[in-house]
Amino acid sequence: MKQKIKNLIINAAGRAHQKGDLPSADIPEVEVEEPRAEAHGDFSTNIALVMASIQKMAPRKIADAIIAHLQDPQELIAKTEIAGPGFINFFVHPTAWHPVLREILDADTAYGAADIGQGQKFQVEFVSSNPTGPLHVGHGRGAAVGDAVANILAFCGYAVQKEYYINDSGRQIRTLGRSVFLRYRELSGQKVEFPAECYQGAYIRDLAADIKTQKGDGLLGQPEEDAIMECARFAADKILDGIRDDLKLFGVEFDCWFSEQSLYDGGRVDEILKHFRKQGIIYEKEGALWFKTSDFGDEKDRVVVKANGETTYFASDIAYHQDKYDRGFERVVDVWGADHHGYIPRMKAAIEACGHRRGQFDVILVQLVNLLRAGEPMAMSTRAGEFETLRDVINEVGRDAARFIFLTRHYESTLDFDLEIAKQKTNDNPVYYVQYVHARIASIMRKGTEQGADEISWNDQAVAHITEPEEIDLIKALARYPDILAGSAKSMEPHRVTYYLMELASAFHTYYNKHRVLTDDALVRCGRLNLILAVQKVIRNGLTLLGVSAPDRM
Repeated sequence: MKQKIKNLIINAAGRAHQKGDLPSADIPEVEVEEPRAEAHGDFSTNIALVMASIQKMAPRKIADAIIAHLQDPQELIAKTEIAGPGFINFFVHPTAWHPVLREILDADTAYGAADIGQGQKFQVEFVSSNPTGPLHVGHGRGAAVGDAVANILAFCGYAVQKEYYINDSGRQIRTLGRSVFLRYRELSGQKVEFPAECYQGAYIRDLAADIKTQKGDGLLGQPEEDAIMECARFAADKILDGIRDDLKLFGVEFDCWFSEQSLYDGGRVDEILKHFRKQGIIYEKEGALWFKTSDFGDEKDRVVVKANGETTYFASDIAYHQDKYDRGFERVVDVWGADHHGYIPRMKAAIEACGHRRGQFDVILVQLVNLLRAGEPMAMSTRAGEFETLRDVINEVGRDAARFIFLTRHYESTLDFDLEIAKQKTNDNPVYYVQYVHARIASIMRKGTEQGADEISWNDQAVAHITEPEEIDLIKALARYPDILAGSAKSMEPHRVTYYLMELASAFHTYYNKHRVLTDDALVRCGRLNLILAVQKVIRNGLTLLGVSAPDRM
């Protein structure tokens, strides 16, 4: 509908110029928006104000000229008005909304799809938790955000790959190995001091018990460093298997699992460090190697190889991101925890130094989740092992509730997640509120069939009976869905879809509380069944993009 209004404006401005009412043929980009106040119509444009300097005319005179030359063969517009300094408000005829229903019913699962991406190769890398412990609720929010962003981008015409970067190299993996080895020694009867910097959770003892079952006391006879690294590899593999299982339970499937260690094994880290040393972008100081990130907008230079010869995470991250572009991705999106905010400038600097535009690299920062139970905060500390795992949350509240609630706020805002609310079958639970609409409509359809109302097929005469204000409001809400998706894709903000679904659910509840669908009038009944079926399809489509189910019964 918005595009149809745009076309009417463009054509009217062109005719106004041809008739001499507008001096210039130059018509800038036409913006059409939905006014916040219902009294201002269904759509509004500021084109007359934008054209004032081009036409050398007062905006209201330009608006008058455009309205005078409007030709509306489809009879979309009920009336127009000029407001304020020259805004043009359009009031759409109620029956002009009816074709939206036909479009939804015909498109079905494809309704809202677009080709704004035009096949551009996107990679979305998310979760990428170090395999040093189980996934917690913060990882769950990052997983929901990354997965939904990728789904929406793909639906809007981008060629998207989902990737998990396995941090299976470096200091944290060694700390994991040391933690497990110390617990292994304890299980073997040795008295050990367990340092505070080691991982404290009960899962470390479980891993130590597993490796002792396999190896007996065999590790005690090895050099300690060898034993630590064997424990590290065993534990990391075991934890990664658990992470894969948890993500699968959460409905997240990755196209690629990429190992950090493979960058070292394949010589990619050494290769890129040598490349930048030749270019003078990496230099030596105080025995360490430094990357000139300050030349590319960072506040200072960064170490890539320490004086002891140990490479930093930044070194492997440079090689990893270059590898992404070498694989043909035109845009790279990383989903990180909010505590990585300070890491963005150096990565943007590295991207630019590698010869890529900064606009080819985006970072989504996901804020913390405050886990509550009946309003009371729950303490969480990964290092101390006092945290609620993602699997615990899924087991308690279900995948659908977890995913939907993680997406109810912008990822840059902290999120309060109350486990008790997430389990409620009331309107206080946002996922229940939306899913109930889908199930309610399925129930109406079943009841209609039982009553012999099985004529749920398009009928122009029946749809013409859809005239109630709440019905038109519902169709207007349905018509907004493609714009919501396009905006969500461009901004990479999946919460826009979540908000939209809650607003659509609210519009349906308002309608359903006021009007019967299964009336005795066959034409009215048929029209209303078409209307609610369109609502059901859009609810299902939106939930699917968020990775949430659309149940027929609740």
